[in-house]
Amino acid sequence: MQSVTVTLSFRSFGYPGNETDHTALLAIKSQLLVPSNHVLKSWNESIHHCSWEGVYCGRKHSRVTGLDLSSRGLAGTISPFIGNLSFLKIIDLYNNSLYGEIPTQLGHLSRLHVLQLYNNTLVGEIPANISGCVNLRVFYLDNNKLEGKLPTGLGALSKLIHFLVQSNHLKGTLFDSIQNLTSLEYIGGYGNSFTGTIPNSIGRMQNLTIVAVGANQLSGTLPTSLFNLSYLQSLDFVDNQLHGELPADVGINIPHLTWFNLQENKFTGLIPNTIQNLTALELLGLGYNNFIGNVPFYFWNFHKLNRLSLAGNFLEGNINLIDTLVNCSQLSILELGPNHFSGILPKSVANLSTSLQWLIIQHTLTSGEIPDGITNLNNLEQLAMDSNKLTGSIPQDFGKLHKLEKLYLDSNNLKGKIPNSMANLSRLSWLYLHDNILEGSIPPNLGNCQSLLFLDLANNELNGTLDTELFEGSASFIELHLFYNRLEGSLPLEMDKQSNLQILGLANNKFSGFIPDSLGDCSDLQYLYMDGNSFQGNIPSSFASLTSLLQIDISQNNLSGPIPAFFSKFPKLYYLNLSYNDFEGWVPTNSVFANTSAFFVAGNNRLCGGIKQLHLPKCIEKKSSGKKKRIMSHALKLIIPIVGALIGMVAIASGLYLACIKKKKTPLSSGSMMGTLTMKVSYDMLLKATAGFSSENLLGMGSFGSVFKGILDGNTVAVKVLNLEHHGASKSFMAECNVLRNVRHRNLIGIITACSSIDFLRNDFRALVYEYMPNGSLDKWLHGVDRNMSLAQRVDVAIDVAHAISYLHYECETPIVHCDLKPSNILLDSDMVAHVGDFGLARFLTQPRHPNQSSTIGIKGTVGYAAPEYGLGSEPSTEGDVYSYGILLLELMTGKSPTDSMFKEGYSLHLHAEAALPDQVLHIVDPSLEGDNLTEEAEDPRAIQGELERRVECISTVISVGVSCSNHLPQQRMNIVDARSRLQSARDNLVGARNRRNRPARALMVTEA
Repeated sequence: MQSVTVTLSFRSFGYPGNETDHTALLAIKSQLLVPSNHVLKSWNESIHHCSWEGVYCGRKHSRVTGLDLSSRGLAGTISPFIGNLSFLKIIDLYNNSLYGEIPTQLGHLSRLHVLQLYNNTLVGEIPANISGCVNLRVFYLDNNKLEGKLPTGLGALSKLIHFLVQSNHLKGTLFDSIQNLTSLEYIGGYGNSFTGTIPNSIGRMQNLTIVAVGANQLSGTLPTSLFNLSYLQSLDFVDNQLHGELPADVGINIPHLTWFNLQENKFTGLIPNTIQNLTALELLGLGYNNFIGNVPFYFWNFHKLNRLSLAGNFLEGNINLIDTLVNCSQLSILELGPNHFSGILPKSVANLSTSLQWLIIQHTLTSGEIPDGITNLNNLEQLAMDSNKLTGSIPQDFGKLHKLEKLYLDSNNLKGKIPNSMANLSRLSWLYLHDNILEGSIPPNLGNCQSLLFLDLANNELNGTLDTELFEGSASFIELHLFYNRLEGSLPLEMDKQSNLQILGLANNKFSGFIPDSLGDCSDLQYLYMDGNSFQGNIPSSFASLTSLLQIDISQNNLSGPIPAFFSKFPKLYYLNLSYNDFEGWVPTNSVFANTSAFFVAGNNRLCGGIKQLHLPKCIEKKSSGKKKRIMSHALKLIIPIVGALIGMVAIASGLYLACIKKKKTPLSSGSMMGTLTMKVSYDMLLKATAGFSSENLLGMGSFGSVFKGILDGNTVAVKVLNLEHHGASKSFMAECNVLRNVRHRNLIGIITACSSIDFLRNDFRALVYEYMPNGSLDKWLHGVDRNMSLAQRVDVAIDVAHAISYLHYECETPIVHCDLKPSNILLDSDMVAHVGDFGLARFLTQPRHPNQSSTIGIKGTVGYAAPEYGLGSEPSTEGDVYSYGILLLELMTGKSPTDSMFKEGYSLHLHAEAALPDQVLHIVDPSLEGDNLTEEAEDPRAIQGELERRVECISTVISVGVSCSNHLPQQRMNIVDARSRLQSARDNLVGARNRRNRPARALMVTEA
């Protein structure tokens, strides 16, 4: 080996080779930055270097054999002169702040046994000539910033026992480089970007005890040879892309396994029964895969079990498997949901280990009450029992759980009052109780929970006023959701104490009085929802300080005065709803006021100005004054009531006359169908309105006719002309008239009138006249040339359609099923609000029917969207509509039609989406969604990460609901009301807030539009 030399003063101590080692050590020191009064002060020429701190020499030849400078607070780089210490066997430089690259001269150290450089900030690649360290046993480079691929020369390190490179930025294949190292006992590659598969040759590593390669991008299946390694103690493959089924004999030959973590992969099939043989397990992580069936064993004998996760699968069975966990005295984490577990929550949950820190039983079918004894679990830090079917009340002594940090009991059927004892939870930061039927007032002492940041009590039956203590206590809210309750009274002035508040949801309560000026001191506020209350007075001038606002909705109140111009100066504001108040005066025209999809003022009759799309009157300056003005004013006061009275009398007389005439008239042939459709139109009128049913006005063609754009009485309309030669067209016309004359909903297409007449050739003519939808059909937006529909818009459409179907199924006097839900039958108005149309196949449900009840009539519907039971002759049912709705949701997210060429030989859109759940949804999402922009905070990596997580969660929820709704078995499909609720929650979370409100005039939440 060629030595690297430097010119340094040196005092020889008469030992051969000392000069080389001494010089190399001083060179190493010269590149290190050490704290003052550091132990390396011993590195001087007054003593022999073998006596220096951290330097170890051999007894025979006094050559340096060990260098231990670990945990010394050192900075700087590793000198290449370290390669001159040719007798080195141990290098320990871990737990420092060393930076720079690993010098290639390390490859010269053929005697080296131990190399420990972990917990530094080293960069670059692992030197390719590391293969020169042929005697290396321990190789620890974890927790640095190394990058690139593993050197191929690693395969030459045949004596290597421990290989740890986790928490770096390494990529490429992992096992290709090390698969021949049969002496390996420990493989640590966690938290890199390794790819490739796990080779069957791993079975030759007979000494393997630990394999920890989680949080990478490994793919393929687990080789069966892996489970024949009898010394295995830990297998950790969490967060990869592994798939396939687990071998049936997985637990036969590895009796010493204590750590078995397969979470967040794509494993399928049943959980092998042989896992019950692994009684030494401390961790069993099978969560967030695609396992199905029951858990085939009990946990009575897993005495050492510390962590158990089965969540995020499709497991079934009774939740009473908790009974078998009471013997697990060391259990600290238990995750059982989401899954399909059902049954009554057993009281044994209160007998679980008092070491339990996490108890997660969310999104299951679990019912029953929360046992009072659950407060015995006094080490709980997180308790999540949300989205179940729990009933009863919240135990009054919940305040005993002093270590609780997160509590999720939302989306159940809990009732009663919120316990006052919750104020004792000093560590509580998340309290989610929304979507229950809780009553009574909000305990004001919740404001004393000093760590409380997120409080969501929305969608309950809470009443009373807001106490000042809630806001002036030690709690510092970031999010406060109180909407959809029965809260009343005025808002406390002390709201200004909540300086960190970002989301405030007060919508749809009974609040009244003036909006306090103090709210303007909450300068971090981003989302403010106060709609659906009885607030009065002006918008406070202090709101000019709320420049961080993104959304504000104060519609449906009694507010008055001018619209503040300062809203136009808010740089991030993209949603402003002032509808249905009594605002007056001039409407600004710039910034948010220039966007009709973001700004709403409907129902304010004293406004003027604004952009022309708002159709407001022009503002007129009042120049007249003095005596003439006063005389005119007095005259008008006399004239107006007299004229009004005369007009009223004429109107009444005309009404009586028309009523008499109507009784005497013989009704038209379609009169029995028209009902409230009072506008009379003829064939000639519709011919002129559509320019002779010209092709230029053709909007689309369907099974029973064509739709044309027309101008009728100055209004743009859509005219559907029935093709009466088509079998069933007349029946479709009758059905659509009968349905639409009986329904009225903002998400149903509005019918103006119908025409039953003859054309100029004396042929029968039937037509329906609808409101015109400027943005056309959903089908055009999903499959047209310009596919630019954002995620938020798609979810909004899904929610709109759910509202419409829910109305038809449950809110009409006689339930109605649509029978032909599909994108071409969903139309979008100028605000992109969805309206369900084409009721030609709709049916009234005059009596309850089972969805599988046979009928000789059947429903054709549309291939791909029609429920499978319709093909077997089943009667129309609400479950059939839900199936079509589920397919629609999947099409919204994937951009794939159910009749796409990829779906054949039994493979369907439903199966395509189901296979991607829960964590591979981005692989099937519509590519056009990748063009969505992030928020204006995109320069903040945390904002980007948060938004991406919300987007993925939203997409996953919509696909999950779609899969559930399109289940092959009708009785297993999700109810449309439940589907709407889940989608609304996903939509609210997409913008960082739970905006659970029916929107009288909805704007697009354009975080990505």
